[in-house]
Amino acid sequence: MGNHLTEMAPNPSFLPGFQSLHVVVIGLDCAGKTSLLYRLKLKEFVETIPTKGFNMERIKVATGSSKAHSSTLQVWDVGGQEKLRPLWKSYTRRTDGLVFVVDAAEPERMEEAKVELHRISRSPENQGVPVLVLANKQDLDGAMSALEVEKLLAVHELSSSTQHHTQGCSALDGQGLQPGLEKLYHMILKRRKMTRHSKKTR
Repeated sequence: MGNHLTEMAPNPSFLPGFQSLHVVVIGLDCAGKTSLLYRLKLKEFVETIPTKGFNMERIKVATGSSKAHSSTLQVWDVGGQEKLRPLWKSYTRRTDGLVFVVDAAEPERMEEAKVELHRISRSPENQGVPVLVLANKQDLDGAMSALEVEKLLAVHELSSSTQHHTQGCSALDGQGLQPGLEKLYHMILKRRKMTRHSKKTR
């Protein structure tokens, strides 16, 4: 899919007082990042090839108990091959939220994923940026639960200023994606409120 820049027209109907929220999807190669992006965008499973650059899509996410409340996220999906990982920083600079995708059916790559997650979330420009970890491929036999993935990635060891949530999901059937993104949205809003408050009290 993709690997192209889609039109980035501003979206004035987003949230009053908010610019469009910028979210970056990263993770190791073959974790299912692009399939998750297009499952959200098209509401169906799309076979994809490894991303050599990035994909960008606007995704509508329901953000309240009523489906009438939805917000638009500008989501960047960046390739996860080892040679591309140094480029992650240029996409995550000034981002509102990070989505880190792991293949929950590949325990042998969890240590590698842990190193990359901690490296990117601890970089100076990403201090305090909320992190949603998606334990993808829950449809596969033997996939680890969100709790198991959370422990192996040592998510609790991220900076104390970093809000985080780990969610099991499947790009194949869409399970877990909506609640995960809703949680990320609320973590982003909470961080913005805290930032505004700290500026006022200075």
